[in-house]
Parts: sequence; structure tokens; C-alpha cells
Amino acid sequence: MTDHGADELSSRTGSPDGEGRVPEERSLLHQSLAVRELIDTEVSYLHVLQLCASDIRSHLQQLPQGDLDVLFSNIDDIIKVNSKLLHDLQETAAREEEQVQLIGNLFLEFQEELEQVYKVYCASYEQALLLVETYRKEPQLQGEIQDTIEAVLPQAGPSGLSFLLVIPLQRITKYPLLLQKILENTLPDASAYPVLQRATSALQDVVTNINEYKRRKEVASKYTKVEQLSLWERLARINTHTLSKKTTRLSQLLKQEAGLIPKTEDKEFDDLEESFHWVSLCVTELKNNVAAYLGNLEKQRLEALVWQPLCSLAKALAGPQNLIKKRLDKLLDFERVQEKLLEVGSMTYEEEAARHMYEALNSLLVAELPQFKQLAVRWLGQILCTFVTLQTDLAKQVLQRAEGSLAQLPHHHVSDPAFRKLVEDALGQTGHQLHSFQQNFEKVLSPPTTQPLLPGAERQVQALLSRYGPGKLYQVTSNISGSGTLDLTLPRGHIVALLQDKDTKGNSSRWLVDTGGHRGYVPAGKLELYHVVPREEELRGQAKPHRDSERQTPEPTLALVPSVPAVTQVVAVYPFVARSSHEVSLQAGQQVTVLEAQDKKGNPEWSLVEVNGQRGYVPSSFLARAPGPALWGWSLPS
Repeated sequence: MTDHGADELSSRTGSPDGEGRVPEERSLLHQSLAVRELIDTEVSYLHVLQLCASDIRSHLQQLPQGDLDVLFSNIDDIIKVNSKLLHDLQETAAREEEQVQLIGNLFLEFQEELEQVYKVYCASYEQALLLVETYRKEPQLQGEIQDTIEAVLPQAGPSGLSFLLVIPLQRITKYPLLLQKILENTLPDASAYPVLQRATSALQDVVTNINEYKRRKEVASKYTKVEQLSLWERLARINTHTLSKKTTRLSQLLKQEAGLIPKTEDKEFDDLEESFHWVSLCVTELKNNVAAYLGNLEKQRLEALVWQPLCSLAKALAGPQNLIKKRLDKLLDFERVQEKLLEVGSMTYEEEAARHMYEALNSLLVAELPQFKQLAVRWLGQILCTFVTLQTDLAKQVLQRAEGSLAQLPHHHVSDPAFRKLVEDALGQTGHQLHSFQQNFEKVLSPPTTQPLLPGAERQVQALLSRYGPGKLYQVTSNISGSGTLDLTLPRGHIVALLQDKDTKGNSSRWLVDTGGHRGYVPAGKLELYHVVPREEELRGQAKPHRDSERQTPEPTLALVPSVPAVTQVVAVYPFVARSSHEVSLQAGQQVTVLEAQDKKGNPEWSLVEVNGQRGYVPSSFLARAPGPALWGWSLPS
């Protein structure tokens, strides 16, 4: 009796125990309602998706298949993931006490799958909206689409396609809100509370990542378009803002190349860009070779199986190549903004947008370029395999046709081993003759260590010599074609002075040089130290003061540039490639007629000759008198 009265009094007067129990029960009730809302709305959402994929998509056959692929994107993948999610959510109802904690763990488990499928859908959403706008311009087509949607989903109303397209976007952004609602009605000391906190935060990260991915795709879509513009159209796009932006970028680039300011190092992207560049180069080279191949052979199968896929691959590479070029522009903008931020501590809205633009573009390339390169390499490999197969078929056809003509060959009666022995003997004899010929020439004249000076280059060499000294002079060993902004284009034989034996990145294979008029970078492998040869006048001047002491100290022997007397016939000892219209090419062993044993300025290093009816200058050191058998002890191979 007493206890019962106390309990009754406690309930009437609102004891502390009673007051604490009521809010707790209310929270559990709201939590249960929030869980029910999550599951019920998931059922409705999945039902709408299934209607879109089955009934609506199948009844819009008047639209091209490409349009349907864009409009419904990867809706089948979304249905697959959300069906698994719904199934697991419904199973949590059997364990009511642990249901909230199970739901939190479930969303943590599905975090990656949800992000992947919704990321793809959201990236194509803008393109789908553009299609919807084009349908609205055709009243008849728009009416047919609207009737099809209203017959299946009356709640879509006049919005039609727009209503359907936005449903997946609304759902993925609603998950964090639904989880937050469950979290707010869960006691902080409950075991499910930290799990729900992590799940809510994880779904918020999913939404953030999807938005960032969508923004990157929009940037990529903007810069991957390859526009074929005329000169006037390009000029029409130039304005004050464009000129200012490009001038600033050029100034930033020149400062970096000159080493005045540091350059942002990104080794990961540099390695990635280099590997992608090689793939692109292989595709371009193969395309050029196949084009030449098509011009000389039967091309029906080759064009269908190799040429067309190769052109498609080259076209697919154009977009990423444009993005890589645009990234360099955005990198220069980014570096300029970073400098200003360090100096001033603030930046404008436009500068902040430029900074975010570079970060988005760089992240997109680093994330997706490896996958694209892998696909491009696989595609290229398949094209090459097809090309090899076609080549094998062609070789078989040629062999079959050749078998009928074998009887016309002079040695057709000889067996294979005997014919092989005959060929080996002939090649061995010819090789021995060539080897003897080479050895005798090496005994007669040693090859020149440096390329002769270009005609009229003495003044330039003297200027570089007086300014930098002999130890800094180098000679170009082969023609250099500059490809970069600060690279030089130089002919073979040009003399330059070394300023720095590496570029601004520390690359020792690229040297900074002075030509006497221009400064720039050249490959170090195409330079060799230039040995200054004294002129005859200098040698005579040096010899005069020492006439009295000739008896005591013998005069040192100095190596003069060899000259060729004006004889009628000489032979070319080494091959020479003409670099201008004033020169003429030679082949080793070729007969040459010398017209003048010096150039117009009297320089004996160059001789005016006639070869095969052509006249021009050649290095005198590359010529020798035609040897005779009695004098030299050897003869030219017949």
C-alpha cells in the first residue's frame, strides 16, 4: 500500500525520474519516425528509378540511342547499388534494439559505391539538361515525350524530363540530412551515436566530392573542345583582358626560364605528362606511316581495320592534349596569384577563381590521365596487332606470287644451303674489301676533330674568343632545331660560347650559350669543345722574334688547317652534308673537281668544287688527292 501510494504520488508530482523518462521516450519516438522516413522514401525513390529505366526509357524510342545514353546515364548502376542498400536497410528492422547502429555501419559500408555511381550521373547531368532544352524547341517531339512520362508518372507534371533527371541528385544530397535527423534524436551516450556521427560526416563528404568532380568535369568540357577557327575569328576574340592575361603569362614564363623566379615543381604530373606525350607521339608517328602505306598499297582492309581506328584514337587524344596545354596557362596564373598572396596577403575574387581553376584542372588530370593513357595504350596495341596480322597476310600473298617467278632467277637450280653459302662468300669478300679500304684511308688522313668554320664566320669567332676565352668556345656537331620558347636553331659547324652548363631546372643536358648575337638553350650532346687553330699570319708573327734563338731552341711544330691545291681531280675522304645553297654535299670516295682551293676571302679551309654538275663549297680537310696504286699500295675495290 505504502509503496503503491509513493509511486502514484511520484507520478502525479513529476519526480526527477518521471521528468527524465518523458524526453527520452520522445527522442526514441522521433528516432523511430526518422528511421521509418529513411526506409519509406528509399522504397519510393527506387520505385521511380525502376519506372524510368524500364517503362519510360523503353517508350522513348523516337530519340537517338546516344540521347538516351546521356539522359539516363548510368541509372542501371544506381538501381543496382540502391537495391542492395534498401535490402540491407529493411533487414535492420529485425534487430530493433541495434537498428540505428546497423544503419550507421551500413552507410559507412556503402560510402564508396554511392560516391562512384552518383559521381558519374551528376557529371552528365548538365549535358542531359542541354538535350531537354533542344527538345523544347520541337513542340511535336516535346509533346510525345511529355505524354509518355505522364502516362507512367503523373506526379511528374509539366516538368517532365527535368523532374526525372533531378531525382537522383536530390536523393544523394538528402542522405546526410536523413542521417542527421536520426543522429539528433539519438542520446549522446548511446553506443550508436559515434557510428551515426561518422556516417553523417561520410555522406557529407560524398556530396562534397561529387560536387567537386562535377566542377572538374565542367572545366574539362570547356577546354577539351577543339575549335577550328579562321584567322579573323581568332583576331575577333582578342580584347584588352586577353592581351593582359597572355602578356602576364609570357612575362612569368620568361622570368622562370631566365632563373629570376622559381618554378613550381610537380614531379608526379611531369612524369605523367612525359609518358602521355610518348603515347601521343607514337600514335602520330604510326598515323603518318600508315598514311604513306595506304598511298602505295591496296587499302580496303587496312583503311577499315587500322586507319579509321587510328584516326579515332588520334582524335580522342586531342582533348587531353588541350587540357595539358591549358594547365600550363593556369599554372602561370596560379603562381602569379601565390606571389601576390605572399606579398599582399589577400587576393581578388577573380584571382581566387583562377587559383581554384588550376587546382581543379590539375587534380582532374592527375586523377584521370593515367586511366586514359592506359586505355590509349591498350587501344594502340590492338591497332598494332591488327596491322601486324594484315602485314603477315600480305607477306603470304607476296610469297605465293613470288614462287611462280623463282624459275627466272639465275641461281634457281642451286639448293638452299648452297645458295646461302654463295651469298655469305660474296658478302664476306665485299666486306673484306671495304674493311681494307677503310684501314688505308685511316692511315692516310686522320678524321678532323672539329667541323670547319662556316664561310665568313671568322669575325664572329674572334669576337666570342676575345670575350669568353678559348676554354668556353664550343662547335655545333649537327644541325639543331629549337622547339622550346628559349631554344636556339643553329646549323652544323656554328661556334657558340658556353654561359651555363645546365638550364633553370638543373638539367645538365641542356646548356645556355651565346652565339654572339642571341642567347638560348641547345642540347649539350650536340656540342664539342672548339680547338682554336692559329692563322698563318699569327704563326709568322710569333716566329719573327725568335729568329735569333732558332739555333738554340727548335721552333715548335704547329698544326695548320690542311689545304687542297687547285688540282683537277681529288677524292672526298669523308661524307659532307650541305647546309646552304652555297655548299654541295659529298660522299666518301666520290670523285671531285676542285675549281678554287680557297673561298672568296682567301680562307683555305673551304674549297670551291664541282660534283655531278653542281658547284659549291666543301671543307678542304675533307678532300685528298686521288691516290694511285704505285704511290699508296692499295686500290679501290671493283
